[in-house]
Amino acid sequence: TFGSGPHRVTALDRVSLTVGDNEFLTLLGPSGCGKTTLLRILAGFETPDAGRVVVAGDDVTGLPPAKRRFGMVFQHYALFPHLTVGANVAFGLEARGVDRRAAAARVAEALALVDLAGFEARRPAELSGGQQQRVALARALAIEPRLLLLDEPLSNLDPALRERTRRELRRAIERAGITTVLVTHEQEEAFDLGDRVAVLNGGRLEQVGRPEELYERPASRFVATFVGRAAVLAGRAAEAVAAGGEVEVELAGSAVRWPAVAAAPVAEGQAVEVAVRPEALAFAGEGGHAALPGRVAERRYAGPTTYYRIELDGGGSVEVLVAERELTQGGGGAAARIDERVAVAPSPGGGPAPRAFPAGGDR
Repeated sequence: TFGSGPHRVTALDRVSLTVGDNEFLTLLGPSGCGKTTLLRILAGFETPDAGRVVVAGDDVTGLPPAKRRFGMVFQHYALFPHLTVGANVAFGLEARGVDRRAAAARVAEALALVDLAGFEARRPAELSGGQQQRVALARALAIEPRLLLLDEPLSNLDPALRERTRRELRRAIERAGITTVLVTHEQEEAFDLGDRVAVLNGGRLEQVGRPEELYERPASRFVATFVGRAAVLAGRAAEAVAAGGEVEVELAGSAVRWPAVAAAPVAEGQAVEVAVRPEALAFAGEGGHAALPGRVAERRYAGPTTYYRIELDGGGSVEVLVAERELTQGGGGAAARIDERVAVAPSPGGGPAPRAFPAGGDR
């Protein structure tokens, strides 16, 4: 909690996480959700009002950062421009009193882990952005940390370099065999790097799970719409079901019943919101089962796929994803043009099932 009186802000609210040995956990969420504050609490730069930080059974909550033996890579790398690569990597070792010969061996080992062997004599200004990022990582690995903390370390790189550096980062951490927590607001980065992903929103933990779990079985409306693309339709449950059960939803403004999976228990007649992903929809005849009529409002070409935004007659809109090969072969969506009348329904080819959430359940 920061500030006082009317300006008091709770940055984190009852967040509890367990990270496994050698696991790579990513903290994902929008700006201001509390993920960086959580990382700073782990690092020892912030002290929580309540709760503990425990590592391998040791309570480190009261320890200063230097005593925790954690490695940290900052968003801007924080390399010393006047020092060589070798001296930058050795900085933490020297601060811990490691003798020069042992430090040199650890520096060489750390640089080899990040594929920068032989770069000891270079200066940061002589390196690319991706190489500077790996030097910062080598500096964090050189101290043989119990935990590695990464604060959006790839955000300063252009997209192509970010993807390549992401692969190098993951490979280096796997070689080192170290438990890692990374903060990011980029879903692709979180999914690509994380064994598990923790989604935060408004200082609270929404869901923790493997990337596939978050995408295919979101636990809340927020996760469904923040992770990937999803449209949300209002309706009422036609029957009472337990969490995980299939439910027919009577969509608002339409006589159509929409099949969905209940993310939480719902009662018969309860107001719900249905989150549906573009790849789970297909064009269909207007009279088909669960078909929703509307018109094409927007068409967006995205290389191998094309997205259509459909404004529904009953209110709201959805997106339909059509594979380019279907368009070129004259399949579904080939003739869809702006303002054309169409109907959409759950795709017979699969995709993540629509999820029904109790209306108003998210903060």
